[in-house]
Amino acid sequence: MDERFHISATDRTPLYAQLERAIRFAIATERLRVGERLPTVRQLAVDLRINANTVAKVYTELEREGVLETRRGVGTFVRTRDLPVLRGRRSDRERELRLLMDRFLSEATALGFSPDEVLEHLAGRR
Repeated sequence: MDERFHISATDRTPLYAQLERAIRFAIATERLRVGERLPTVRQLAVDLRINANTVAKVYTELEREGVLETRRGVGTFVRTRDLPVLRGRRSDRERELRLLMDRFLSEATALGFSPDEVLEHLAGRR
């Protein structure tokens, strides 16, 4: 089984959303690096015990967004992206960070984690 992606059948979040989030997280934490080949649709579906159409849907959506690229006959790869840096005043960047943190804490709380548990997990990722 591919350990980079955690999918739970008991989670209320749809499987395609879990997989999309897991792939994005793997890229953000460099478990998947730019240029790295992902498993084939069929192989990942078998590994995660989900429908191949679900994997194909996620790959297609992430390719459309420029996160992945498919090379015909070769496979699907993490795409090089030039991410725009949020420029401007520090207060604007901090406001965006607060919004991001609010969304993150809201999701973590919905999963049953306390703010202290979230901080503990974040500290362990350094």
